[in-house]
Order: sequence, then C-alpha cells, then structure tokens
Amino acid sequence: MKPHKHRQDTEAVRGGTDLSKKNGPLSTPIYQTSTFEVTDNEQQLRATPTDMFYTRYGNPTNTVAEKRIAELEGVDAALLFASGMGAITTSVLALLKSGDHIVAQRDIYGGATKFLTQWLPKLGIETTLVDTVEYDQHARAIRPNTRMLYLESPTNPTLRVVDLRKVAALARQHNLITLIDSTFATPINARPAEFGIDLVMHSGTKYFGGHSDLICGAVAGRADLIHEIHSTRTTLGGVMDPHAAWLLLRGIKTLAVRVQRQNLNALRIAQFLARHPKVKRVHYPFLEGHPQHALALEQMQGGGGVLSFEVDGSGDDARKLSEALHLFTLAPSLGGVDSLVCIPVLTSHAMISADQRQKMGITEQLIRISVGIENADDLIADLEQALAVVSSARQHAEVG
Repeated sequence: MKPHKHRQDTEAVRGGTDLSKKNGPLSTPIYQTSTFEVTDNEQQLRATPTDMFYTRYGNPTNTVAEKRIAELEGVDAALLFASGMGAITTSVLALLKSGDHIVAQRDIYGGATKFLTQWLPKLGIETTLVDTVEYDQHARAIRPNTRMLYLESPTNPTLRVVDLRKVAALARQHNLITLIDSTFATPINARPAEFGIDLVMHSGTKYFGGHSDLICGAVAGRADLIHEIHSTRTTLGGVMDPHAAWLLLRGIKTLAVRVQRQNLNALRIAQFLARHPKVKRVHYPFLEGHPQHALALEQMQGGGGVLSFEVDGSGDDARKLSEALHLFTLAPSLGGVDSLVCIPVLTSHAMISADQRQKMGITEQLIRISVGIENADDLIADLEQALAVVSSARQHAEVG
C-alpha cells in the first residue's frame, strides 16, 4: 500500500496531475498521436521505455489516467487496456506459463470463467473453481504448481463478498499472486490492496467511465507485477486509445459523487424489493440478511450500485418484468448514470453452461439491475409498476 496524499473524492478529480502552480491547460490534453518524433537516434533509444515513443507502449494522456487510478487504489502503478477482458487476459498471460495452475472463485463474470476454463487449458494452464466463500476449498485446491488466486468481490451477479484478509493471508502462505476483479466495488467503496491483494482489476467501462460511452480495462497494483504486465500488453497490443483515455479521465472526476448517490439509491431499492411479496430473494451486500452483511460493512464504504433479485415466478416472468420497466433500460453492462436492467442468463453469463450457472446460483428468474443516479422514488415506482404488470399477467394466465 502507498500512503494517500488526499481523500478519495479529491484523488478522483486531481489524482495523477501536476499540482504545482503553472501556466497550462486545466484539462489533460489528448495526445491523439500514434507516434512521437525525436531529434536523433540516441533520443530515440531513451524514448523507447517512456510514454512518448509509440502509443502501443504508452501515451501521456493514458499515463495521467493510470496514475489517477493507482492513487485511488493506493498502489504503485496501473495500466489501461482496451477492455476489461483485455485487462484480465493480458494480466494472466503475463504472469503465468504452461504448467501453472489457478484457483478461482466459481462466482465470477462469465467472460472470465470462459477464459479460465476454456481458453487457458489450450495453453497448458489449468484452473480449479471453488465456492466463493468456502475458504477451506480454496486451501485444499492449492497445488505445488498453483501460481494465482483469482477473485471477484462483490461477485457478478449474486453479490457475494469475499473475505479479503483471509484470502490474502492464504496467498502469502503459499506465495501466490492475488488478482481481484473489483469492478462492482470501485475504489470509492473498497480498496483491496489495503487488505493485502496484489492486483486490482476494473472494467473501466463501468463506474470509472460512468456514462456508458467507452470501453476500458484497468489493472493496478505492485510495481514489479505491473512491469511484467506492461511488457505483455506491449506485445499483445490491447492498449486503450488516448481519446478514450481522456473520456475516462473526465468520467473519473465525478466517480466519488456518482458512486455515493448510487450507493444510496441501490440500498433503498434493495430494501423496497426485499419487502415486496412478488420478490423471492434480493442480493445486495448492505441489505440486512445478506450472508456476508457484517463482512461487507467491515470491508466496504458502501454496497455499490448493482443488485440482483429473483422474481417469485418463472423465467418468463423475469423477462416480462425487465421489459415492463421504463426508467431501467434493458441493456447489458452497468455502472453508468442511467439505470439498466438485464437477465444474467441471457447476457453476462450466457457464454457459460447451465450447469455452471446453477452452481453459481444464477437462475432464469434472476434479474440484475444497475442503479443510476436518477431519483430513487422514481426508480422504485418504476419497479413497482413493472412488478404489478407481471402479477396481473400471471393472474390472467391462471384464470384463463
């Protein structure tokens, strides 16, 4: 962990920038260039490892965003990627080799599951999936060739919370690298490095960007690991475009205020749904009755802007409800200012088998909502009318 010079909401706005008095642009310029000129070949050699050589290696606009993310997480350094999956795949490929083994939670994003279980075996890297909160399973799954613990907290889409201290201690005991997908938490609600996690990954598409208008991945953590990942990113080429990095910087400036509003909205909505007779179950870390409620309060500043719930009915009822909503737009992704709704079996986890989904607790009745910054009363009213539509449709079907 690196000491923080400022508080999170200040870091979100000013992190990664030169705070000295100067004449210059307030907004970070976009270095919209693929290459940089030099005066001579000696300078060319000196420029190669910098962010002013070739944008696949680095770019000054990207550097500011990377430094800001590193400051928010309280770690040595960070890297940007063209997507969240680019961040995951590049990091894993940088740090592991054929013959290595990964222990990963069962409850993770479907794309990560597909990469770990279908793609890595082609390269001779095995993955063992374990129940997210059964830490004895984590320990028993570790082999002599295990190199990494792959984590996600809160999990997508069932919002389980991982005991970060416990898994970090286990990793230290066996000299393993810990990599966590902390997209749902954001550094406003949780900083995994404070609990001993080595690398923190974000799909910056979500909360960092905040407006559903860019694709981005980020990994932040220890300098030695980031150095290895940087070398692999340069080879694989999954770097973020500088214009998108500038949009990311603009989004991060409002990260703290957006997440704080989304925390409040999501908790109110979770409480409403938990009381509704047509809702079977609600998954939200800050909701009383959540299995890891006490742990969430200990590790997180807020419950986040994503929650999921199961309708008391069929998969068809879940689909009808999602289509009856007006303020919640039917679309994949999350973390933006607009509220979204999706059915995980059709979107985030459609690419994995039904058997895997069942083990993760992802049913056809499960609906995931990403809560935006609209008025909470309006969002609740929208959910209420959609639940009434589904209830009415069921009654008519039963009568018919």
